[in-house]
Amino acid sequence: MTAIKTFWKNNWIGYLFLTPWLIGLIGLSAFPMGFSLYLAFTNYDLFSSPKWIGLSNFIEMFHDKKYISSVKVTISYVLMAVPLALSFALAVALLLNKGIRGIRIYRAIYYVPSLFGGSVAIALLWRQIFGGEGLINKILHYLGAEGLNWIATPSTALYTLIILSTWQFGSAMVIFLAGLKQIPIDLYESAKIDGAGTFRQFTNITFPMLTPILFFNLVMQIIHAFQAFTPAFIVSGGSGGPLNSTLFYTLYLYQKGFAQFDMGYAAAMAWMLLITIALVTSLLFVTSRKWVYYQE
Repeated sequence: MTAIKTFWKNNWIGYLFLTPWLIGLIGLSAFPMGFSLYLAFTNYDLFSSPKWIGLSNFIEMFHDKKYISSVKVTISYVLMAVPLALSFALAVALLLNKGIRGIRIYRAIYYVPSLFGGSVAIALLWRQIFGGEGLINKILHYLGAEGLNWIATPSTALYTLIILSTWQFGSAMVIFLAGLKQIPIDLYESAKIDGAGTFRQFTNITFPMLTPILFFNLVMQIIHAFQAFTPAFIVSGGSGGPLNSTLFYTLYLYQKGFAQFDMGYAAAMAWMLLITIALVTSLLFVTSRKWVYYQE
């Protein structure tokens, strides 16, 4: 008790200043997460008291065809959108690292889509561009080709959202560009003396030195892709697209929780998503030892 009193006497001012943060942590994060974990094991419709049903919500997921479809769509989206976005981000960063005039202007232009890409307005614009009478089809008609309703066609609907995600590569590009600036020029000069060409310099110097940046961007992009919601909700009108082709995991979670008022099932879905992201992130950290290079 004496040690506790001494500790409190010496640190109470610091905890006093931390009080607003602690209130936010407990009231806005810890308590809601704990309550949602409790709801995941209940049958709760927002209007009556939660009823404990154990693992029934989690067991039901494996028999829910729509849930399985949302998992497949989300995995397909992550596997295609993340590599494309990172590839474009790295390619543009390499171009902007050439020391061209007006570099700040180009950097700002390429970053703008990341500021507005996830907004409702851009999603509505995307819906118009890829619609039956949209800009893409007008261009195809001008070229003498016949277009289609890209959003309403099951085989192409998901790809329109992948293109939208790829278009938002600005944040990753800026981080890649910062990483490129940190690579010592002496390494390139030595490589040129040894006769290494551009491709050899990229594979032996640039890429290995950028692997920590690539690892960071990869983790952040994967987390963001798993949580994608607004584009799918707006472009598909909240329905999940034709034949559930754009039924993202988060969109189906929204449907269960706020359209069907099955909040217990939605809470279970949310925790499954959290566990999945945690497992994927952990796997990346474990495998990073084999491909991420740290200079020290």
